[in-house]
Amino acid sequence: HQLKALSCLKALLKERDKQAKWNGIPLLLQKLYEHSHPNSDFSQCQSILKEISPLLSMEAMAFVTEDRKAAQESTFPNTYTFDLFGGVDVSCSLARYISDDLIKDCLSILYNTCICTEGVTRRLAERNDFVLFLFTLMTNKKTFLQTATLIEDILGVKKEMIQLDDIPNLASLVSSFDQQQLANFCRILAVTISELDTGSDDKHTLLAKNAQQKKNLGPSRAEINQATLLNIPGFIERLCKLATRKVSETTGTSSFLQELEEWYTWLDNALVLDALMRVANEEAEQSKSSDESGLANTSTRTQLPQSMKIMHEIMYKLEVLYVLCVLLMGRQRNQVHKMIAEFKLIPGLNNLFDKLIWRKHSASALVLHGHNQNCDCSPDITLKIQFLRLLQSFSDHHENKYLLLNSQELNELSAISHKANIPEVDAVVNTDRSLVCDGKRGLLTRLLQVMKKEPAESSFRFWQARAVESFLRGTTSYADQMFLLKRGLLEHILYCIVDSECKSRDVLQSYFDLLGELMKFNIDAFKRFNKYINTDEKFQIFLNQINSSLVDSNMLVRCITLSLDRFENQSDAKVAEVLSECRLLSYMSQMSMRMSFLFRLINIIHVQTLTQENVSCLNTSLVILMLARRKEKLPFYLRTLQQMEYTEKYPGFILNNFHSLLRFWQQHYLNKDKDSTCLENSSCISFTYWKETVSILLSPDRTSPCAIVSYIDEAYMDIDRDFSEE
Repeated sequence: HQLKALSCLKALLKERDKQAKWNGIPLLLQKLYEHSHPNSDFSQCQSILKEISPLLSMEAMAFVTEDRKAAQESTFPNTYTFDLFGGVDVSCSLARYISDDLIKDCLSILYNTCICTEGVTRRLAERNDFVLFLFTLMTNKKTFLQTATLIEDILGVKKEMIQLDDIPNLASLVSSFDQQQLANFCRILAVTISELDTGSDDKHTLLAKNAQQKKNLGPSRAEINQATLLNIPGFIERLCKLATRKVSETTGTSSFLQELEEWYTWLDNALVLDALMRVANEEAEQSKSSDESGLANTSTRTQLPQSMKIMHEIMYKLEVLYVLCVLLMGRQRNQVHKMIAEFKLIPGLNNLFDKLIWRKHSASALVLHGHNQNCDCSPDITLKIQFLRLLQSFSDHHENKYLLLNSQELNELSAISHKANIPEVDAVVNTDRSLVCDGKRGLLTRLLQVMKKEPAESSFRFWQARAVESFLRGTTSYADQMFLLKRGLLEHILYCIVDSECKSRDVLQSYFDLLGELMKFNIDAFKRFNKYINTDEKFQIFLNQINSSLVDSNMLVRCITLSLDRFENQSDAKVAEVLSECRLLSYMSQMSMRMSFLFRLINIIHVQTLTQENVSCLNTSLVILMLARRKEKLPFYLRTLQQMEYTEKYPGFILNNFHSLLRFWQQHYLNKDKDSTCLENSSCISFTYWKETVSILLSPDRTSPCAIVSYIDEAYMDIDRDFSEE
């Protein structure tokens, strides 16, 4: 009966096949299923897969080489039919038992089906056991590339992040990888160690993030995965070697070309390598035609052009730097810092700076299809941004930041401190000179040089400013500021803000933040500022830029306010001279200007719209009021705010809003997990004073001259409403 039923089924499929244009796929799958049991003759399976494979790869190739929009509107009947008749399930089963070639065919078929048929990748992602099984296939060099590509796509759509701990024998798997495989593996790791939606982290409201943190008490899966990686012996050391190896050190070119040929069939994941193949082929063709004897130059086909080697190295370094960057921002930050310092990542990157990281584009620079060499998608540009992000993460509030200098530059910092008769920073004294940059210039100085040459419209300006600002963050160091001032950084920033009248909000914000860190408490910086902004017209342009978006410029407003307060309390002839001459300090010394800034800072933020990006406005308004409290002028400021409300015809509106913001501040910053040292270091005001000031302002006593409630009429009182994030 079974044989008869099978025969009828085959006849039915054959008859329907012509009408439905199934290209024989259901019949082939039916045969494949018959031969897919553990005791079957798998050579039969291989021949069947060889028949199916071209039908699917033809459609996948069309998908990745066509214009994407057109491809998405197209239908891919072969892959659809293959999936409809259970081809995905059979391929998953076959991949578990058999020879390398058969596994390779199965992976190729699965990948092509994922590309062309919606939903297949998600279904595979739900099969946790299959995903973990795929990792075990990575030990085989023949199937490594196909496996890695498929895993990357599956993890990209997986709802729940995979736990690296669940991968069988992870440490031995990683130690079995050669350097190229490890770099490719970093593409997969990137998905497993990054928090979801990190890209838009600044845009999430603090209320939402706080509510989320209350729900997630333990470490996240990404954090657990980061710890797992750090426990793999030699992992960080190998990444540092990969990140810093020179192009000439890359492994055998002929095997790499073979690898490229394999990648050629996986275009969707590596369009750039398709571009590399075309270049290699063109060069091979040229060598054939130029050979006078008419014989092909056989050695050329296996030799890689230098431009191709460079692009290959850039692609790999991108993945490695990303993983290192994520680990540097994680919970084990200090452990990672110690390791990458020990393995000389920073001096290694310094040696690559001119030739690889910030190399000049040549006319023959390799780029992706449909892009130009200045496009933000090009690997060259992405590498530069990733490099700058790494520097930012490395420097941020960490004493290892001085590894970005060379020994001579460290001596210069010491000399600046001695000349100013101030103690050297401990971190400078304690820096291990054997781990710093070598050569004529350190990484920080090299970065300043390229920063000054950057075109006005460059997409790098934002990242460059962030990286340098990161070096200055933390406790203000006069020597660090002078080191950068002597190299013309202040004039360069002012040129960008005032003379080129920068329009990009992101770039402007990064320049204002950097300017604030560079000038804070530094009288020489204010003197230089006044020398550059030497006309009323220039000063007005500068003010217009500040006032165009206070969210972007508030950190600079805070720096000027704090600096003015310190200078006014100093009895030094040089300080007195700058105080009287500097346009910026004179402007901020006017009570009306400080009140105007305070009023607007409180007005542009509300508890429900607070984010990591704009919460600084709340802290800047608090700084203005803390300094007022020191001078016993807090009641005067609050009374003036009340008068400004009435003038604006909004009685109670600003003060009610400020009251809510301060209540949120208490919830947010008095959390035991919250690090308050940043507020303390950036303002040089003890956190105790911050807390006391907020408590005084929030006092419920309506007779207190320093309590906000004393300045809100009963009729307009609206301070008891709860704020929550559902």
